Amino acid sequence: MARLAQTPGLTDVQRSILETVREFADKEIIPHAQRLEHADEYPTDILDGMREMGLFGLTIDEEYGGLGESLLTYALVVEELSRGWMSISGIVNTHFIVAYLVSQHGSAEQKARLLPRMATGEVRGAFSMSEPECGSDVSAIKSKAVRDGDNYVLNGQKMWLTNGAYSSVVATLVKTDTGADSVYGNMSTFLLEKEPGFGETAPGLTIPGKIDKMGYKGVETTEMVLDGVTVPASAVLGGAEKVGRGFYQMMDGIEVGRVNVAARACGISIRAFELAVAYAQQRKTFGQPLARHQAIAFKLAEMGTKIEAAHSLMVNAARLKDAGQRNDVEAGMAKLLASEYCAEVVQEAFRIHGGYGYSKEYEIERLMREAPFLLIGEGTSEIQKTIISRGLLKEYKL
Repeated sequence: MARLAQTPGLTDVQRSILETVREFADKEIIPHAQRLEHADEYPTDILDGMREMGLFGLTIDEEYGGLGESLLTYALVVEELSRGWMSISGIVNTHFIVAYLVSQHGSAEQKARLLPRMATGEVRGAFSMSEPECGSDVSAIKSKAVRDGDNYVLNGQKMWLTNGAYSSVVATLVKTDTGADSVYGNMSTFLLEKEPGFGETAPGLTIPGKIDKMGYKGVETTEMVLDGVTVPASAVLGGAEKVGRGFYQMMDGIEVGRVNVAARACGISIRAFELAVAYAQQRKTFGQPLARHQAIAFKLAEMGTKIEAAHSLMVNAARLKDAGQRNDVEAGMAKLLASEYCAEVVQEAFRIHGGYGYSKEYEIERLMREAPFLLIGEGTSEIQKTIISRGLLKEYKL
């Protein structure tokens, strides 16, 4: 059989892109990931290489200088990058979501001004919904935008921004009083533009500093404080007439993000399996390699099966979105299964390594700290089950 996580029906262009990214991960990411991660150092050289390959414009239309590739291509690229180091995929994930939001929901002016620079990586995107007192319950956000003539004034505090410092545009969900009956109709997405860095990066907009995390290091995760940030009505995603559409725009982007998280989980799982299957063939106990012991061989079998299942669900969710179909249930299933299986596969790889898995010299120690993030990123497993069950009950309603 072929190696794990092969995808049928790819074009020659897709295969060429993935081969290039896989080679880049093997040569430029994996050899440096341990050092960079332990130092919590921003991977500038790796990012420069990704810009040269055009990865920041992977899904942006060719008319704006991008490669015009599909969500499936993007997901498979993320899988390869995550196999190298999950933090790298995090840097491009929020960028891709914002580029998608601008492409799908932006005004003509926003597309023309932002997408060409996003395609080159000159402008990078960040995505902001969560706040200190709300995560999964988006309806509970407190940050507000109040109309002031031709402008809006934003106040509030946002949380958990990946790329919060190095981004130049932040897609930010806040409350706006539109008079809608539903709380969700009283939310708007603003494209807040700022300078990269920490501190006050635009008048009234402050990025205090990066949050110290258990894993997912190298890429910065930040807060964002909005204190009288004044922007024109044209900063609303899609233009002033799209006030009140923010929640629905963001949910569209989150479906893309959930496919991404599933892809990240697949990439980490693949790397954990590679490390485990190699170690199991090299390490000997009781006179034979670990892999010859049935207990270990069965672990490898289960790990491989879980990777195949998660990869298939992820590919299916991406292809549905590419076909213009709703994929909230399928993306939820992919994210749920892939993230849960990732945690299990990584833990089994850790067990196969025995005591060495606890040493920082071995990659599996890093993966053990990275995998748990996927259980909560882009919606917890419990939120995915809520989305899935609602969709199934609607489909099978008596």
